[in-house]
Amino acid sequence: MSEELYVRDLWYMPALSSSLKAGQMRREMLLGEPVLLGRMRDGAAFAMRDICPHRGVPLSAGKILAENTVACPYHGWRFRKDGVCSAIPSLVEGQEMDPEKIRVRSYPVREQDGLIWVYVAARPGTPPRTEPPRVPVEKPRMRWTETQTFPCDIDHAVIGLMDPVHAAYVHDHWWWKRTPRPKQKQYAPLPTGFVMTKHKPTKPAYSLLGDVTTEITFELPSTRFEIVEGQLFGISFKVIGLTVCTPRDADHTDVMGIMYWPGWLNFIYPFFWALGRTFIADDRKIVELQREGLKFSPNLMLIQDSDMPAIWYHRVKKAWAESTENGTDFVNPVQERTLRWRS
Repeated sequence: MSEELYVRDLWYMPALSSSLKAGQMRREMLLGEPVLLGRMRDGAAFAMRDICPHRGVPLSAGKILAENTVACPYHGWRFRKDGVCSAIPSLVEGQEMDPEKIRVRSYPVREQDGLIWVYVAARPGTPPRTEPPRVPVEKPRMRWTETQTFPCDIDHAVIGLMDPVHAAYVHDHWWWKRTPRPKQKQYAPLPTGFVMTKHKPTKPAYSLLGDVTTEITFELPSTRFEIVEGQLFGISFKVIGLTVCTPRDADHTDVMGIMYWPGWLNFIYPFFWALGRTFIADDRKIVELQREGLKFSPNLMLIQDSDMPAIWYHRVKKAWAESTENGTDFVNPVQERTLRWRS
Protein backbone atom coordinates (compact mmCIF):
# COMPACT_ATOMS: atom_id res chain seq x y z
CA MET A 1 0.00 0.00 0.00
CA SER A 2 1.44 3.40 -0.95
CA GLU A 3 1.43 5.99 1.80
CA GLU A 4 -1.49 8.39 1.59
CA LEU A 5 -0.94 12.04 2.42
CA TYR A 6 -3.65 12.10 5.11
CA VAL A 7 -4.45 9.65 7.87
CA ARG A 8 -8.01 9.42 9.16
CA ASP A 9 -9.85 8.14 12.22
CA LEU A 10 -7.96 10.84 14.11
CA TRP A 11 -8.56 14.27 15.66
CA TYR A 12 -7.43 17.45 13.91
CA MET A 13 -7.33 20.93 15.47
CA PRO A 14 -8.55 23.61 13.03
CA ALA A 15 -9.21 26.51 15.41
CA LEU A 16 -8.94 28.06 18.86
CA SER A 17 -12.17 28.21 20.86
CA SER A 18 -11.81 31.97 21.24
CA SER A 19 -11.91 32.45 17.46
CA LEU A 20 -15.56 31.38 17.25
CA LYS A 21 -18.33 33.32 19.01
CA ALA A 22 -21.93 32.16 19.43
CA GLY A 23 -23.83 32.52 16.18
CA GLN A 24 -20.69 32.56 14.04
CA MET A 25 -19.55 30.08 11.40
CA ARG A 26 -16.96 29.94 8.64
CA ARG A 27 -15.36 27.65 6.08
CA GLU A 28 -12.23 25.80 7.21
CA MET A 29 -10.34 23.69 4.71
CA LEU A 30 -9.33 20.44 6.41
CA LEU A 31 -7.53 17.57 4.63
CA GLY A 32 -8.45 19.19 1.33
CA GLU A 33 -12.19 19.20 2.16
CA PRO A 34 -14.46 22.19 2.89
CA VAL A 35 -15.67 22.03 6.48
CA LEU A 36 -18.23 24.38 8.00
CA LEU A 37 -17.01 25.16 11.51
CA GLY A 38 -19.45 27.05 13.67
CA ARG A 39 -20.98 27.72 17.05
CA MET A 40 -24.75 27.61 17.46
CA ARG A 41 -26.47 30.42 19.33
CA ASP A 42 -26.65 28.16 22.38
CA GLY A 43 -22.82 27.94 22.36
CA ALA A 44 -22.42 24.41 20.98
CA ALA A 45 -19.57 24.02 18.49
CA PHE A 46 -20.24 21.95 15.37
CA ALA A 47 -18.62 20.88 12.11
CA MET A 48 -20.21 19.67 8.89
CA ARG A 49 -19.43 19.52 5.18
CA ASP A 50 -19.63 23.05 3.78
CA ILE A 51 -21.75 22.14 0.76
CA CYS A 52 -25.54 22.18 0.62
CA PRO A 53 -26.77 18.86 -0.89
CA HIS A 54 -29.51 20.71 -2.81
CA ARG A 55 -27.52 22.91 -5.22
CA GLY A 56 -23.98 22.79 -3.90
CA VAL A 57 -23.88 26.27 -2.37
CA PRO A 58 -21.47 26.74 0.58
CA LEU A 59 -23.50 26.69 3.80
CA SER A 60 -20.93 29.07 5.32
CA ALA A 61 -22.49 31.82 3.15
CA GLY A 62 -25.78 31.35 5.04
CA LYS A 63 -26.59 32.12 8.65
CA ILE A 64 -27.32 30.53 12.00
CA LEU A 65 -30.95 30.94 13.02
CA ALA A 66 -32.33 31.50 16.51
CA GLU A 67 -33.57 27.89 16.56
CA ASN A 68 -29.92 26.68 16.32
CA THR A 69 -29.97 25.55 12.72
CA VAL A 70 -27.86 26.56 9.71
CA ALA A 71 -29.87 28.14 6.87
CA CYS A 72 -28.57 27.77 3.31
CA PRO A 73 -28.43 31.16 1.52
CA TYR A 74 -29.91 29.79 -1.74
CA HIS A 75 -33.27 28.28 -0.74
CA GLY A 76 -33.24 28.42 3.07
CA TRP A 77 -32.87 24.71 3.72
CA ARG A 78 -32.09 24.28 7.42
CA PHE A 79 -29.62 21.87 8.96
CA ARG A 80 -29.09 20.89 12.58
CA LYS A 81 -25.59 20.56 14.00
CA ASP A 82 -25.71 16.79 13.37
CA GLY A 83 -26.09 17.53 9.63
CA VAL A 84 -29.76 16.44 9.44
CA CYS A 85 -32.05 18.69 7.38
CA SER A 86 -34.80 19.97 9.68
CA ALA A 87 -36.83 22.04 7.20
CA ILE A 88 -37.29 22.84 3.49
CA PRO A 89 -39.23 26.14 3.38
CA SER A 90 -40.42 25.68 -0.22
CA LEU A 91 -42.51 22.61 0.63
CA VAL A 92 -46.28 23.14 0.80
CA GLU A 93 -49.10 21.11 2.30
CA GLY A 94 -49.59 17.80 0.60
CA GLN A 95 -46.04 17.41 -0.67
CA GLU A 96 -44.87 14.24 1.02
CA MET A 97 -41.17 14.65 1.57
CA ASP A 98 -39.32 14.00 4.81
CA PRO A 99 -36.48 16.56 5.15
CA GLU A 100 -34.85 14.48 7.88
CA LYS A 101 -33.89 11.86 5.31
CA ILE A 102 -31.48 14.43 3.86
CA ARG A 103 -28.12 14.77 5.56
CA VAL A 104 -24.91 16.73 5.27
CA ARG A 105 -21.82 14.92 6.54
CA SER A 106 -21.18 15.97 10.13
CA TYR A 107 -17.96 15.59 12.09
CA PRO A 108 -17.60 14.82 15.81
CA VAL A 109 -16.33 17.88 17.68
CA ARG A 110 -14.65 18.22 21.07
CA GLU A 111 -13.86 21.50 22.76
CA GLN A 112 -11.26 21.45 25.53
CA ASP A 113 -8.22 23.34 26.80
CA GLY A 114 -9.26 26.35 24.69
CA LEU A 115 -9.07 24.29 21.47
CA ILE A 116 -11.61 22.92 18.97
CA TRP A 117 -10.87 19.39 17.72
CA VAL A 118 -12.60 17.79 14.73
CA TYR A 119 -12.60 14.02 14.15
CA VAL A 120 -12.15 12.94 10.54
CA ALA A 121 -13.34 9.36 10.11
CA ALA A 122 -12.31 7.09 7.28
CA ARG A 123 -15.94 6.03 7.01
CA PRO A 124 -18.40 8.87 7.71
CA GLY A 125 -20.72 8.18 10.61
CA THR A 126 -18.43 5.83 12.50
CA PRO A 127 -17.74 6.78 16.15
CA PRO A 128 -14.29 8.04 17.16
CA ARG A 129 -11.64 5.40 17.87
CA THR A 130 -9.90 7.74 20.31
CA GLU A 131 -10.37 11.02 22.14
CA PRO A 132 -8.38 14.17 21.35
CA PRO A 133 -5.18 14.85 23.30
CA ARG A 134 -5.47 16.75 26.57
CA VAL A 135 -3.03 19.27 27.97
CA PRO A 136 -1.48 17.35 30.90
CA VAL A 137 -2.15 19.85 33.71
CA GLU A 138 -5.19 20.67 35.81
CA LYS A 139 -7.30 23.59 34.55
CA PRO A 140 -4.89 24.57 31.76
CA ARG A 141 -4.99 28.19 30.66
CA MET A 142 -3.70 29.32 27.31
CA ARG A 143 -1.07 32.07 27.69
CA TRP A 144 0.39 32.53 24.21
CA THR A 145 -0.49 31.42 20.69
CA GLU A 146 0.88 31.85 17.19
CA THR A 147 -0.36 30.40 13.89
CA GLN A 148 1.44 30.57 10.56
CA THR A 149 0.61 28.92 7.24
CA PHE A 150 3.42 26.85 5.75
CA PRO A 151 3.41 26.31 1.95
CA CYS A 152 3.86 22.54 2.18
CA ASP A 153 2.02 19.31 2.80
CA ILE A 154 1.48 17.83 6.24
CA ASP A 155 4.46 15.46 5.99
CA HIS A 156 7.06 18.18 5.41
CA ALA A 157 5.54 20.30 8.19
CA VAL A 158 5.62 17.42 10.69
CA ILE A 159 9.15 16.31 9.79
CA GLY A 160 10.37 19.86 10.27
CA LEU A 161 8.58 19.99 13.61
CA MET A 162 10.41 16.95 15.00
CA ASP A 163 13.82 17.58 13.40
CA PRO A 164 16.42 17.56 16.24
CA VAL A 165 19.31 19.00 14.19
CA HIS A 166 18.05 22.04 12.29
CA ALA A 167 18.05 24.59 15.14
CA ALA A 168 21.71 25.58 14.78
CA TYR A 169 21.16 26.40 11.11
CA VAL A 170 17.54 27.46 10.65
CA HIS A 171 17.43 29.52 13.87
CA ASP A 172 20.84 31.09 13.25
CA HIS A 173 20.38 34.37 15.13
CA TRP A 174 23.15 36.23 16.92
CA TRP A 175 21.25 35.85 20.19
CA TRP A 176 20.70 32.09 19.65
CA LYS A 177 24.01 30.88 18.23
CA ARG A 178 25.41 27.71 19.74
CA THR A 179 28.17 25.43 18.49
CA PRO A 180 26.75 21.98 17.60
CA ARG A 181 27.83 19.22 19.95
CA PRO A 182 27.04 15.53 20.43
CA LYS A 183 23.62 14.68 21.90
CA GLN A 184 22.14 11.43 23.16
CA LYS A 185 18.42 10.98 23.94
CA GLN A 186 16.26 8.05 24.93
CA TYR A 187 13.02 7.38 22.99
CA ALA A 188 10.08 5.11 23.75
CA PRO A 189 6.75 4.27 22.03
CA LEU A 190 3.41 5.94 22.86
CA PRO A 191 -0.10 4.75 21.90
CA THR A 192 0.05 6.48 18.50
CA GLY A 193 3.58 7.88 18.41
CA PHE A 194 6.72 8.19 20.50
CA VAL A 195 8.38 10.22 23.24
CA MET A 196 11.81 11.69 23.89
CA THR A 197 11.88 10.71 27.55
CA LYS A 198 12.42 13.10 30.44
CA HIS A 199 15.89 14.70 30.49
CA LYS A 200 17.70 17.87 31.48
CA PRO A 201 17.67 20.37 28.58
CA THR A 202 20.89 22.04 27.46
CA LYS A 203 19.54 25.21 25.80
CA PRO A 204 20.29 28.35 27.89
CA ALA A 205 16.70 29.62 27.53
CA TYR A 206 15.51 26.95 29.99
CA SER A 207 17.62 28.58 32.72
CA LEU A 208 14.86 31.19 33.04
CA LEU A 209 12.95 28.50 34.93
CA GLY A 210 15.82 27.21 37.06
CA ASP A 211 16.65 23.52 37.31
CA VAL A 212 14.12 21.76 35.06
CA THR A 213 13.51 18.61 33.07
CA THR A 214 11.72 18.31 29.74
CA GLU A 215 9.88 15.58 27.89
CA ILE A 216 8.83 15.80 24.24
CA THR A 217 6.01 13.68 22.82
CA PHE A 218 4.65 13.19 19.33
CA GLU A 219 1.42 11.43 18.38
CA LEU A 220 -0.58 11.15 15.18
CA PRO A 221 -1.66 12.99 13.24
CA SER A 222 0.61 15.90 14.24
CA THR A 223 0.50 16.69 17.96
CA ARG A 224 3.72 17.59 19.76
CA PHE A 225 3.87 18.34 23.48
CA GLU A 226 6.93 19.66 25.28
CA ILE A 227 6.42 19.28 29.02
CA VAL A 228 8.83 21.28 31.17
CA GLU A 229 8.78 20.53 34.90
CA GLY A 230 10.68 22.10 37.76
CA GLN A 231 10.59 24.06 40.98
CA LEU A 232 10.93 27.81 41.40
CA PHE A 233 10.68 29.70 44.69
CA GLY A 234 9.88 26.34 46.24
CA ILE A 235 6.79 25.89 44.06
CA SER A 236 6.46 23.00 41.60
CA PHE A 237 5.28 23.90 38.11
CA LYS A 238 4.72 22.67 34.58
CA VAL A 239 5.10 24.70 31.40
CA ILE A 240 3.42 23.00 28.46
CA GLY A 241 4.22 23.78 24.84
CA LEU A 242 1.76 22.36 22.29
CA THR A 243 2.45 22.44 18.56
CA VAL A 244 -0.08 21.14 16.04
CA CYS A 245 0.19 20.91 12.26
CA THR A 246 -3.24 21.22 10.63
CA PRO A 247 -3.37 20.19 6.95
CA ARG A 248 -5.56 22.56 4.95
CA ASP A 249 -4.78 20.99 1.58
CA ALA A 250 -1.87 19.30 -0.20
CA ASP A 251 0.08 22.56 -0.40
CA HIS A 252 -0.81 24.43 2.81
CA THR A 253 -0.44 23.44 6.45
CA ASP A 254 -1.14 25.64 9.47
CA VAL A 255 1.44 25.34 12.24
CA MET A 256 -0.01 26.41 15.58
CA GLY A 257 2.11 27.01 18.66
CA ILE A 258 0.32 27.26 22.02
CA MET A 259 1.79 27.71 25.49
CA TYR A 260 0.26 26.96 28.90
CA TRP A 261 1.73 27.91 32.28
CA PRO A 262 0.49 28.93 35.75
CA GLY A 263 -0.31 32.60 36.20
CA TRP A 264 2.53 33.27 38.64
CA LEU A 265 5.00 32.43 35.84
CA ASN A 266 3.77 35.25 33.61
CA PHE A 267 7.20 36.88 33.73
CA ILE A 268 8.17 34.50 30.89
CA TYR A 269 5.50 35.93 28.56
CA PRO A 270 7.79 38.63 27.05
CA PHE A 271 10.17 35.89 25.88
CA PHE A 272 7.43 34.24 23.81
CA TRP A 273 6.00 37.59 22.68
CA ALA A 274 9.40 38.67 21.39
CA LEU A 275 10.80 35.40 20.03
CA GLY A 276 8.02 32.84 19.56
CA ARG A 277 6.75 34.28 16.29
CA THR A 278 10.33 34.55 15.01
CA PHE A 279 11.09 30.87 15.64
CA ILE A 280 7.95 29.69 13.82
CA ALA A 281 8.71 32.12 10.98
CA ASP A 282 12.23 30.65 10.69
CA ASP A 283 10.70 27.22 10.11
CA ARG A 284 8.19 28.63 7.63
CA LYS A 285 10.92 30.40 5.64
CA ILE A 286 13.02 27.23 5.33
CA VAL A 287 9.94 25.39 4.04
CA GLU A 288 9.44 28.17 1.48
CA LEU A 289 13.06 27.67 0.42
CA GLN A 290 12.62 23.89 0.35
CA ARG A 291 9.65 24.32 -1.98
CA GLU A 292 11.96 25.71 -4.65
CA GLY A 293 13.84 22.41 -4.74
CA LEU A 294 10.76 20.21 -4.44
CA LYS A 295 9.36 21.71 -7.65
CA PHE A 296 11.74 19.38 -9.48
CA SER A 297 10.60 16.19 -7.65
CA PRO A 298 14.06 15.20 -6.33
CA ASN A 299 14.73 11.92 -4.59
CA LEU A 300 15.02 12.69 -0.85
CA MET A 301 16.75 10.76 1.91
CA LEU A 302 16.53 10.19 5.66
CA ILE A 303 19.61 9.18 7.65
CA GLN A 304 20.30 7.51 11.01
CA ASP A 305 20.14 8.67 13.82
CA SER A 306 19.19 12.30 13.33
CA ASP A 307 16.29 11.53 11.00
CA MET A 308 14.99 8.58 13.01
CA PRO A 309 11.99 10.55 14.38
CA ALA A 310 11.00 11.30 10.77
CA ILE A 311 11.44 7.64 9.84
CA TRP A 312 9.27 6.63 12.79
CA TYR A 313 6.63 9.15 11.78
CA HIS A 314 6.29 7.55 8.35
CA ARG A 315 6.21 4.04 9.84
CA VAL A 316 3.61 4.94 12.46
CA LYS A 317 1.50 6.77 9.90
CA LYS A 318 1.60 3.80 7.51
CA ALA A 319 0.74 1.30 10.27
CA TRP A 320 -2.22 3.45 11.40
CA ALA A 321 -3.50 3.82 7.83
CA GLU A 322 -3.30 0.04 7.31
CA SER A 323 -5.18 -0.62 10.57
CA THR A 324 -7.88 1.84 9.47
CA GLU A 325 -8.19 0.34 6.00
CA ASN A 326 -8.22 -3.27 7.21
CA GLY A 327 -10.23 -2.78 10.40
CA THR A 328 -7.44 -4.31 12.49
CA ASP A 329 -5.79 -3.25 15.74
CA PHE A 330 -3.00 -0.71 15.44
CA VAL A 331 0.46 -2.00 16.38
CA ASN A 332 3.05 0.71 16.97
CA PRO A 333 6.26 -0.16 15.07
CA VAL A 334 8.42 2.09 17.30
CA GLN A 335 10.75 0.30 19.74
CA GLU A 336 12.56 1.83 22.69
CA ARG A 337 15.91 3.14 21.54
CA THR A 338 18.73 5.60 22.25
CA LEU A 339 19.48 8.04 19.43
CA ARG A 340 22.71 9.99 18.95
CA TRP A 341 23.43 13.02 16.78
CA ARG A 342 25.29 16.32 16.75
CA SER A 343 23.32 19.56 17.10
